[in-house]
Amino acid sequence: MQKQYVRSLFDSIARRYDLLNHLLSGGIDLYWRRRAIEHLRDLHPSRILDVATGTADFAVAATRLRPSMVVGVDISEEMLGQGRKKITAKGLDAVVTLQWGEAERLPFEDGTFDAAIVAFGARNFEHLAAGLAEMRRVLRPGGRILVLEFSRPDGVPFRQIFFFYFRHVLPVIGRIVSRNKEAYAYLHDTVMAFPEGKEFLSILTGVGFASPAAERMTFGIASIYKGTK
Repeated sequence: MQKQYVRSLFDSIARRYDLLNHLLSGGIDLYWRRRAIEHLRDLHPSRILDVATGTADFAVAATRLRPSMVVGVDISEEMLGQGRKKITAKGLDAVVTLQWGEAERLPFEDGTFDAAIVAFGARNFEHLAAGLAEMRRVLRPGGRILVLEFSRPDGVPFRQIFFFYFRHVLPVIGRIVSRNKEAYAYLHDTVMAFPEGKEFLSILTGVGFASPAAERMTFGIASIYKGTK
């Protein structure tokens, strides 16, 4: 049920998704993606998988590493459609391909990719540990997982300001622009429920990743997590 709900939700806001992301974050989400991708530079990945790619912003950011291929998967066909338009407009069709796929059942053989990445999509996995384990399965030995996700600031007074914005302001703006009253209430709920920090690192360890590490950004609003197969 959750997967069908998430699919229909993102199908309904696909055309306004990028606008809302940049508007609601003040454009800082673009910096977060670029910063996250730098955590792969020393790996020199040739084959990158972007899970829950949405409109392919993270897949596009990954091309900064000059890989031979980036494959994005998502369960929302409408989001993928918007992503394909973006890829074509940027002249990246030879490098980036998008296809339908579920995080818990990735349609790739073991050891296919050098890096597996996901930005602001892990909290939408129906089964978080199963999705992360699948990402590990399709990595080659020595490959790396990279997760960019919202987190909850802990400093005063920024924590209080953030929670007020996230609980009261963001859902209103999101509802007006997206014309979907549920989408950004759902965002708030999933961010509040998502395991962060040491809890998320312990999940990475639990599914078999070595050397898990985290970097908090922008007062803790977002975090980068990584681990090695």
